[in-house]
Amino acid sequence: MQILKELDIDPAYITDYKLQKTYNRYLQNIQRRYVNRFNRASLFVPKVKDILREEGLPETFLYLAMAESSFTLDAKSRARATGMWQFMYGTAKNLGLKNDIYVDERMDIVKSTYAATKHLKYLHRQFGKWYLAAVAYNCGQGRVIEAITRATIDMYEDENGKNNDKSKEIKKYRRTISLYQQKRVRFRELNNIYKEIITWDVKPDIYELLMEQKKIRRQYLPEESRNYIRKIISLAMMNNQSFVTENDYTHIRNIGVTSPIATVKVKGGLHLKNIASAIGMQYRDLKMLNKHIVRNVIPTYNEDYEIYIPYSRLSIFNQNKMNIEATKYKVHIVKRGDNLYDIGKKYGISYKAIKSFNKLKSNRLALRQKLVIPFVEGTSLKTKNYYVKNGDTLLSIAKMHRIDLDKLMNDNNLKTSLIKKGDKLVITYR
Repeated sequence: MQILKELDIDPAYITDYKLQKTYNRYLQNIQRRYVNRFNRASLFVPKVKDILREEGLPETFLYLAMAESSFTLDAKSRARATGMWQFMYGTAKNLGLKNDIYVDERMDIVKSTYAATKHLKYLHRQFGKWYLAAVAYNCGQGRVIEAITRATIDMYEDENGKNNDKSKEIKKYRRTISLYQQKRVRFRELNNIYKEIITWDVKPDIYELLMEQKKIRRQYLPEESRNYIRKIISLAMMNNQSFVTENDYTHIRNIGVTSPIATVKVKGGLHLKNIASAIGMQYRDLKMLNKHIVRNVIPTYNEDYEIYIPYSRLSIFNQNKMNIEATKYKVHIVKRGDNLYDIGKKYGISYKAIKSFNKLKSNRLALRQKLVIPFVEGTSLKTKNYYVKNGDTLLSIAKMHRIDLDKLMNDNNLKTSLIKKGDKLVITYR
């Protein structure tokens, strides 16, 4: 009941058949995965809870992140959404998250969570209900506006009959909505109707918006979004069940009492490997908390930059922060015929990274010019195979793996950008 109340849902919705079906399916099939997800994320889930409380959002939205990514910081969808909160590039940029050759803040535990709360609060101001904000997070505010508009019109006619005092306007509205669905009129035409119908006495709730209409191809909301809100509620309700409360998993309910991670500032240009060594922790464990440092090197354009460490390491960090070993970079001396692209290819990195790190204003190089290659000495090139999927292009694959398109083509001896599903590509990276 508390979960539904937090999301502005009628408590009677607890008896909804499809919600109960979803909940029972999860309860029967994913108990072990549920526990494993929380255990894997136990270091940073408390920080997410803190931010949700600080920003005045329902704590149930923790399970929105679980539904989006299973608490995987570097999760990537087929649509190129990235991070625990699954932001697309454009949305992340609008919310102030950086994405460049050094960082992808969609994978930043703290910054991405603040961005998600900012976006959800904006959607809540738009629709006035937290469950509608969650649905709009999944399918977009335009689709929710369409759903509310159509449901309101249908309910009005059900209550007042086809021949009512608004029948002429409704006929025009339906025509405009149909044209919008065919992409023959702009969104503003639909939005103008929405602004009018929300003044009516008829107010569709979760029952109407999630109902499935017979013989209607385009339902009020997409099936994915209808299942999405049921999934969030179900995941939240599972936290109160006996497999958590009565077994060896009671610690899951206490996650969030204290925050096990600390935010610290480190100098630009340092390598995560050297930071890990200075504070006595495994390199892979530090990388796990800092997936947003995509090249494992702190951005060189910042004097300092925030990363995350276990709170248990904070004291030793404060003792050793001035003594972290500086990164040992390779130095390349420019020879006749060299260019940034070929140099980048030689070291297996983007020429843009070399240009940025050396603060070059153009691509022109001078003979015997010294270039610092921004990767720690001793790191070797690695390769993996990637099989082309539906919708893939060479450019999208290159962006996904953060490598240059030309490098991808050269590594695979491709003369053109034509690829087909099932093709095997070799991805070379550090």
